[in-house]
Amino acid sequence: MTPNRLQGFICPIISCRKEHAAGDCSIDVVLNRIMDVVRKEIESYKASLGASQGMIQIEEKDKWSIAGVSSLKDEPVRIQILPGGRLAAAFTMAEMGELAYDSEVIYTPMSPTGDRSASLDEAVLEELKDAARSELDCHVCYSLFLDPLTTACGHTLCRTCLHRVQDHSNLCPICRRVLALAPGVSESQAPSNIVLGRLLAGLCPEALAARIETAKSESSSLGDLDTPLFVCTLSFPMQPTFLHVFEPRYRLMIRRAMETDRKFGMLLSNRTREVQGDMGPVPFYQYGTMLLIVNMHVMPDGRSIIESVGISRFRVLRHGVLDGYIVGKVERVDDMSVAEEEAIEAAETSSALRHFSAQDHFGAPPHHSGTEHRLNQIQDLDALSTQELFEIGVGFVKNMKESSAPWLHHNVVHSYGECPEDPALFPWWFASIVPTSYGEKYKMLMTTTVRERLKMCVMFAAELEKQSRYVQFCLESQQ
Repeated sequence: MTPNRLQGFICPIISCRKEHAAGDCSIDVVLNRIMDVVRKEIESYKASLGASQGMIQIEEKDKWSIAGVSSLKDEPVRIQILPGGRLAAAFTMAEMGELAYDSEVIYTPMSPTGDRSASLDEAVLEELKDAARSELDCHVCYSLFLDPLTTACGHTLCRTCLHRVQDHSNLCPICRRVLALAPGVSESQAPSNIVLGRLLAGLCPEALAARIETAKSESSSLGDLDTPLFVCTLSFPMQPTFLHVFEPRYRLMIRRAMETDRKFGMLLSNRTREVQGDMGPVPFYQYGTMLLIVNMHVMPDGRSIIESVGISRFRVLRHGVLDGYIVGKVERVDDMSVAEEEAIEAAETSSALRHFSAQDHFGAPPHHSGTEHRLNQIQDLDALSTQELFEIGVGFVKNMKESSAPWLHHNVVHSYGECPEDPALFPWWFASIVPTSYGEKYKMLMTTTVRERLKMCVMFAAELEKQSRYVQFCLESQQ
């Protein structure tokens, strides 16, 4: 609430009649320039020989008679006889202050040669179209305005162009004043310039139709590459991902996602340019997670804090670039059926030699908090059932929590939740918080069974316990 927005007024436009803040209503620069062009062209026309060849009488109709009732006010009828056609005469009468903008009028030709107003109007209108055309171009895309939006400083841009500007800066690109509009505002929050929109439709309908068609073709030029892809970090299904979005290209991508289904794909950056299937050495890993935006907090400078959650996994088949960010054709990755996974478990456990019981592998069950897990004794993960793998992982987490492991800080647990009791959710939760390299955790996205992911969790746990033992040994040696 800046000082100039504390002052308001009731809109004089009959179809509006709403209260506006004074700070939001500067002079409309584009409409002001168009009126200057119209005034100049009309004055030039009135001084021409053609204007003097016809006279027309303009009579303002009484508003009560239009409604079919007698006038309740004894007001004289305003009549003027002016040179030129109807357009020039009406403009002149309005400029004299004798004609309101919403008046209904009656035209009566006064020329002895008959009514030439139609041909005169056509000549004037063509001149006005040519003169005003240069004022109807956006200063960002240099094309005809498409869905014109006027800012508080009075400058008009295409709505999409204004959004693109806000992806880079919160300043008006013309006058450099701070934009009062929040980034990515919808039409309900910031309505389009209706007057300018009607002028565009009336003065240059063919050019406007071509502009709309061009915009549609640009948006569909990438064909089936319809999934926006954020190349940044690892995300996992059913787990939250928090993002600080500040790059202009990703600000644009997130805004477009918010305007549609609130979904986008998250991919891990491939810094070493490892070959990714048929795509070759692309700058991202091929498997990723589809995220759904849960909450978005936009800062005054256009940056945003995004809270999202993973909903599924996918594999990139093809990719392209749209306005600086990557888009792609993706294929959903799902697990095999429960029956198939149970068959794999039965085959593995029956063929593997089991040298240790489940308790030998990880100590007493997790509820015996004083028992140390012996992950280093595991020799054959295939010999363990899926439930035993899950219990090993849960037992390790419980042991690390009792040891006050920093990666299980209460802030982390607050963000990702407590250890899940569902074996299908546990691997995704564990991979989200465990301090293991992204390269190792990325392999989990390519798996198709819960059992396979639980094996990876046990291997992560064994490696961490080995490191923990080494650190403890070093500390004891120094003492």
